[in-house]
Amino acid sequence: MKKFIFLSFAFIYILKCNSQTITNYSTFDGLINDYVECVAVDNNDNIWFGTAAGISMFDGNNWTSYSQSSDPQMLSNDIKAITVASNGDVWVGTDYGANKLVLGSTGGTWTSHTILTGLANNKITSIDEAPNGNLWFSHSSFQAGVSMFDGNNWISYNSPDLPPSGVCETSFDANGDKWFASPLDGLVHFDGANFTQYTVADGLVSNYSTSICIDDYGHKWLGSGSGMSQLSNSVTLHTQMYLLPPPDTLNPVVDIVKDSYNRVWTTIYVGYLAVGGVAYWNGQQWNDFDQSDGIAGQNVRGLAIDSYNNVWIATSTGVSKISAIPNSIENIIDLDSKIIYNTYEKKITLEINNKSLRSFNIYNNLGAKVFSSYDLSKTNFNISNLKKGVYYVSIGIGDSFVNKSIVIH
Repeated sequence: MKKFIFLSFAFIYILKCNSQTITNYSTFDGLINDYVECVAVDNNDNIWFGTAAGISMFDGNNWTSYSQSSDPQMLSNDIKAITVASNGDVWVGTDYGANKLVLGSTGGTWTSHTILTGLANNKITSIDEAPNGNLWFSHSSFQAGVSMFDGNNWISYNSPDLPPSGVCETSFDANGDKWFASPLDGLVHFDGANFTQYTVADGLVSNYSTSICIDDYGHKWLGSGSGMSQLSNSVTLHTQMYLLPPPDTLNPVVDIVKDSYNRVWTTIYVGYLAVGGVAYWNGQQWNDFDQSDGIAGQNVRGLAIDSYNNVWIATSTGVSKISAIPNSIENIIDLDSKIIYNTYEKKITLEINNKSLRSFNIYNNLGAKVFSSYDLSKTNFNISNLKKGVYYVSIGIGDSFVNKSIVIH
């Protein structure tokens, strides 16, 4: 059946925004070192960078740096993983264990965690927070597996439950189940009781997994040395997210994240070619950025996305920020559904018949959420309090999303 969106307007102007701004930062701007391994965002949109010579935090105006010279309790200056927990604690992974930084009004307090205090292995490749607040530390060392910390106690999982090659990264689905990307052995699902492994025999593009991300639909995006496997009811393979000259077409994935539009972003780097870039999946196709577009360097190491949907990229030659890219992709709803925008009354009306409204959000041109409805039984939304400008309406209807841009005069 052919389906499309029927839109009825009083007066409406549609803007397709395909351009973007890329801003680069380096030691000249205040970054402690240009070789950036990892990046994270805290609840205040401060950006944290783990580098080969310590940590830098950027609040949008000022830089604050931490290293062993100023903070001797740090286990190492060479930072391999960084995350900021929901309570604001900054967790740092190194080859010598983990540090926790608790920020205060007069600075910060450091705590160290190693195999002597409960870690399964001192080499940490990723630190990931579960929905319940527990922290999972991934170890890609032989038979190291993962370490879970609940704030007081440590629990380790390794061989034979997990593959002997260890774990590169951990992600969590809506049920709280754990999904582990294994560097040599594909993907492992842990439901709290049973471990289930998936490999190329189950359709994966490769067993050499590097990273994992679960999107808003529950799809598992598994990165590997040969591209990406998307697991839902079946397996879809993505191997050319970033275009390379033939015969080098397969994309080694370094990191995967998603933005608030549920777009999947990934970093690609081909070491022997010293070529790489960033790509995102808009639901229909991949779009990429690299050094020719203004990215700081080819050797892309990690990704993070702030609450404005700015994309922060860690590279071996500095940091890049891609300004928020509005979502112009229209997912499809039934023929008899309507979105009506009345410019005179500044009101949006939905006619969705028997479908359920799952979400209704409006973002400004910077990607910040400026309107959200918590009453999903409504079909009329008054937006008269919004100032003049371009806005992006994101509506979850049934199993689909509708995203449209509007201009308020």
